Amino acid sequence: MNAPSLKEENALTITRVFDAPANLVFKVWTTPEHLARWWGPKGFTVPAITTDFREGGAWRGCIRSPEGQDYWAHGIYREIVAPSRIVLSFVWEEEGAIDTLITVTLEDVAGGTRLTFHQAPFTSAESRDSHAEGWSECMDRLVSYVAARKEEVQ
Repeated sequence: MNAPSLKEENALTITRVFDAPANLVFKVWTTPEHLARWWGPKGFTVPAITTDFREGGAWRGCIRSPEGQDYWAHGIYREIVAPSRIVLSFVWEEEGAIDTLITVTLEDVAGGTRLTFHQAPFTSAESRDSHAEGWSECMDRLVSYVAARKEEVQ
């Protein structure tokens, strides 16, 4: 039996629909003051995040677990098409971490915006599934954040 390639087997895709226009969802993905409010799984905080939001610009952030453990990651913005697409690299700052590529696409749909989040590759299904849990909680926080502040952040 042939094993599937890393690219096919170990990619993560999450979709959410927001009751908000694409330009608003794009804005909360691209500015540190908004990222700091929703980035990370449930119960995590963001003590630090910096962005140079332009193609070729770097970003770096820290998420802190409820137990106080810090997790740093960084990357480069590869492609920006406002307000519909953001492509960035993502790598954890830990031994053995690999560079992954995140693509966020925003599409107008009836009643709002569909966000599709895609990240690949992962070194294993376990790593992908762990990230799926964390990013799903992150997307849930993002949906709540946008809904609660729709008027405020426009």
